[in-house]
Amino acid sequence: MRIDKYLANMNVGSRKEVHKLIKAGLVSVNGKIVKTPKEKVKESDVVEVNGQKIIYQQYHYFLLNKPKGVLSATEDLHQKTVIDLLEVKDQYKDLAPVGRLDKDTTGLLLITNDGQLNHELLAPNKHVDKVYQALIAGKVTVETVTTFASGMELKDGTVLKPAKLEVLDVDESKDLSKVRITIKEGKYHQIKRMFGAVGMKVLELDRLQMDNLQLDPQLKRGHYRELTEEELDRLKNNKGLGIVP
Repeated sequence: MRIDKYLANMNVGSRKEVHKLIKAGLVSVNGKIVKTPKEKVKESDVVEVNGQKIIYQQYHYFLLNKPKGVLSATEDLHQKTVIDLLEVKDQYKDLAPVGRLDKDTTGLLLITNDGQLNHELLAPNKHVDKVYQALIAGKVTVETVTTFASGMELKDGTVLKPAKLEVLDVDESKDLSKVRITIKEGKYHQIKRMFGAVGMKVLELDRLQMDNLQLDPQLKRGHYRELTEEELDRLKNNKGLGIVP
């Protein structure tokens, strides 16, 4: 790989900025000053910029607790995206959210530049579970649970796979229900449309889990961290693609 691409991929700076660093004699490979941005390097080489060692990492994985009002997109001219929530030093090339959460939906969102893992988690034939907690305007009943479990066909003809709906609490005086719902697909506004089909409205929606990756309860809304090695190993091994007990 060319040294300018290597450093740009590691977010040292843009190609243009990296060229300036090289011209200033601030970049070295295995102790020798780099003379040209075309110089080839390997991951095993010792690369330093202004005396600071740069360790190459091909893929990056961030767990974000998404807040409301932020788009699940890589860029937007007018609105803040989940990539904008990352520190500049962590805005590596080709980072993208795995799937999308609506602008007003909160909770777990994985951000990575690992295209293969992204595909594995989103491919329809993988049947990856996504678990949400929701506040619903209306009384969720046993009949509602049965309807969701049997699979639904929406008014526009969209056919949905069976979903697991659990009632956590019902406040009859306020006509509100707190539920937990597990789906195996992620169609456009799916959960909101499902409840709309039975005459209810989703007031709040929070994703808790995707496959075996759970939202860290210590992670504040709008904050993020790198995945631990254990979390990443579980996702990549993906044995069973099921819910963590």
